[in-house]
Amino acid sequence: MMEIIKEATLGSINSVYTIAIIVIPIMIVLQLMKDYNILNKITRPFNFLSKMFNSSNETALPLLVGLIFGLSYGAGVIIQASKEGNLDKRDLVLVTVFLAACHAVFEDTLIFVAVGANGFILLGSRIVAAFLLTFVLSKKMTSKHNNALDQLEVEKAQ
Repeated sequence: MMEIIKEATLGSINSVYTIAIIVIPIMIVLQLMKDYNILNKITRPFNFLSKMFNSSNETALPLLVGLIFGLSYGAGVIIQASKEGNLDKRDLVLVTVFLAACHAVFEDTLIFVAVGANGFILLGSRIVAAFLLTFVLSKKMTSKHNNALDQLEVEKAQ
């Protein structure tokens, strides 16, 4: 029993260490890129995602990082953007929903292709499902938000 606990503890520490070795340099590079306005130039072509979901342009970076590196590594960027106040709760929900449906597209697709799956079908269906799910949710959240604002305006007028 002690051997299992020891192995689980060491395995967990090793996993956290591995993630930290990757996430910390990514966060440093992203901060430098942000300070020198390089990040804005890179994310600008992807602002159409933000417009499609009626969210702030700040959602483009977490979406890109999550798509490319996956949730484990993208979470650091999402948390940092949230702490900086760049994303409101609605934006955070939409980014999370999108990435839950479609993350680490290169890594996961290559793994499944290696065992015989059709990469185009796998990648295409994941991206389409993520866009549809997030788009529908963004419209629902917008309409709920607008209805709440309309209700506040009616109450203020009375």
